[in-house]
Amino acid sequence: MDVALSPEYTATLPKSGSKGYLYGIVGVAVLGGLLFGYDTAVISGAEKGLQAYFLGAKDFVYTDVIHGITSSSALLGCIIGSALSGFCAWRFGRKKSLLLAAALFLVSALGSFMPEFLFFEKGLPTFSLLIAFNLYRIIGGVGVGLASAVCPMYIAEVSPASIRGTLVSWNQFAIIFGQLVVYFVNFMILGEHTNPIIERTAENLWVVLPTSDVWTISTGWRYMFVSEAFVAATFMILVCFVPMSPRYLALKGSYSKALRILARINGVEKAKDILLEIRHEKATDKTGKLFSFGFLVIFVGVMLSVFQQAVGINAVLYYAPRIFESIGMANPMVQTVIMGVVNISFTLVAVFTVERWGRKPLLTWGSIGMAVGAFGVALAACVDVPSAFAAVSIMVYSAAFMFSWGPICWVLISEIFPNAIRSQAIAIAVAFQWVFNFIVSSTFVPMYNMELGAMGVNFGHCFVYALYGVICVLAAWFVIRLVPETKGRTLEDMATLWRKK
Repeated sequence: MDVALSPEYTATLPKSGSKGYLYGIVGVAVLGGLLFGYDTAVISGAEKGLQAYFLGAKDFVYTDVIHGITSSSALLGCIIGSALSGFCAWRFGRKKSLLLAAALFLVSALGSFMPEFLFFEKGLPTFSLLIAFNLYRIIGGVGVGLASAVCPMYIAEVSPASIRGTLVSWNQFAIIFGQLVVYFVNFMILGEHTNPIIERTAENLWVVLPTSDVWTISTGWRYMFVSEAFVAATFMILVCFVPMSPRYLALKGSYSKALRILARINGVEKAKDILLEIRHEKATDKTGKLFSFGFLVIFVGVMLSVFQQAVGINAVLYYAPRIFESIGMANPMVQTVIMGVVNISFTLVAVFTVERWGRKPLLTWGSIGMAVGAFGVALAACVDVPSAFAAVSIMVYSAAFMFSWGPICWVLISEIFPNAIRSQAIAIAVAFQWVFNFIVSSTFVPMYNMELGAMGVNFGHCFVYALYGVICVLAAWFVIRLVPETKGRTLEDMATLWRKK
């Protein structure tokens, strides 16, 4: 008889599961999601001071294109990190991959605070310093890429099927909460100081006006980046105390260890059933090849990731203060914080309804709501309407994302792939997500500032949001036609689901 299932061994295991134990380990993994949100949104408060700082460089011209790349350079690391996540999650396990992500977050926060460390003169903006800063941001991006793939993977693999969607959705809540936290942190760091005043010259270049706040340009953005170090250190310590993923252990043949963890979560009888399902699936598909279950499952996973970014949400999250300033808001940092509160509230809608309403309805209605909001912003840029109309449209657009594509995309990506290919398939899907995140984020500023004849700069405002609105409509069509409903299914059911397609 198998040692893992022997009466002698199972008699030592808990008869009933512990919700406290489950919520504790999920809570630690969720902290990785908070760091994900913190790291990606910290740039929203820092980017204007950072732009003003490097506009003072004497050895190169800091253009819109360079600023777009610098503001989104962490996303290059996200692509690398997510692409490596499959290898790391399979070779080292989910837990060690999260430890690596935490270490990268910490290095990035400290390096972005002081990119001059060891090699450059402090306070002297140069092209070499710009490269060093971007390298530190890329290091943090690798951590984000790892966490973005491994955190929901880990949560899905420890969660019971009946509440898996809710628990994975908490990861998205943590991402948005991390963004809200950093909005507040940036706001508090800025304090009585003001963002620099940057204007375009007749030569189509940006210059910093002499009346700008010097502290914001030289120091403020540094404090914003280093604030992440405290959260990263906490995450690194806590990850040491969580167990390894039971499904990873089972796939690696460590059945007794896997059963012990499953029993602490589900109770011994349910744990034995889950372990037998995992072993049956493992025996049924011994190849582990990416396309073992067909092309469609990979295509759906990748396109979920592509649409989550192509709808343009991160252009709003990364450049929120700049956008609110451009539509006439008196204090753009306040509107940014309000948007963060709205985002948190609507993410909770998904957390508490995903197991009741299902994944597809939330994605479909979210796509429609985003389209309405995006077209509203585009309309406000084309015709003379009160600035409040544009602000409300942005809020609608963002809120619709937060109860749909924000959390539900991560839920589906973490659960639609069969166990045998989950780590490598999630890595590919999330890598595509970060590729399109980078494309959207790095092109937003140049498109937003486009000019065309008499329309002037407003043409860019109108075009970019109309484009996002069209993509939202296409996203709704994709969900209706191709995305399966996974509510209530176990992870082991996924193999059967895709074999039937």
